[in-house]
Amino acid sequence: MNQDIDHILISREELHARVEELAARISADYAGREPLLVCVLRGAVFFLADLARALSVPCSLDFMAVSSYGSATDSSGVVRILKDLDADIAGRHVLIVEDVIDSGLTLNYLLKSLSARHPASLEICALLTKPSRRRIQLPCKYVGFEIADDFVVGYGLDLAEHFRSLDFIGTVKPEVAARIKAQAEAAT
Repeated sequence: MNQDIDHILISREELHARVEELAARISADYAGREPLLVCVLRGAVFFLADLARALSVPCSLDFMAVSSYGSATDSSGVVRILKDLDADIAGRHVLIVEDVIDSGLTLNYLLKSLSARHPASLEICALLTKPSRRRIQLPCKYVGFEIADDFVVGYGLDLAEHFRSLDFIGTVKPEVAARIKAQAEAAT
């Protein structure tokens, strides 16, 4: 699988160090409270797991699945909730844990949806952000890494369900990406 990677953007060690830093900040900010970490499936699962383990405050977990990409690599702008929260968030301190903020359209929709449920607080923790792609400015309190407009994989991020399990974040060789996209399109 690593032979399909063009280059490593963020190493395993850099990911680990940054998650530890974010967890320390979040733990300090939520001292005396128990945040509800809302994982946006599926890309943020690895990040959520490592972040939750690194926190020094108790936390609860819940999951949402939203879609705005389909099998494409650019957001369609149309957001669908595929799996909603199991917990009632009214009065809770909610921290959305997201893999990457791209255009901001999906997360903006999610913020509006969750705000309407009256949480005590609602913040965002994103592993990656791509400011050059932003169409909507969002109040992201915790950011792991700011990256260029590259399509990245690994550490939960995928290309047509490939590469999620890599322990680093990188880019795929263009010929490999083209092959995988063609296979995904043929399968639909």
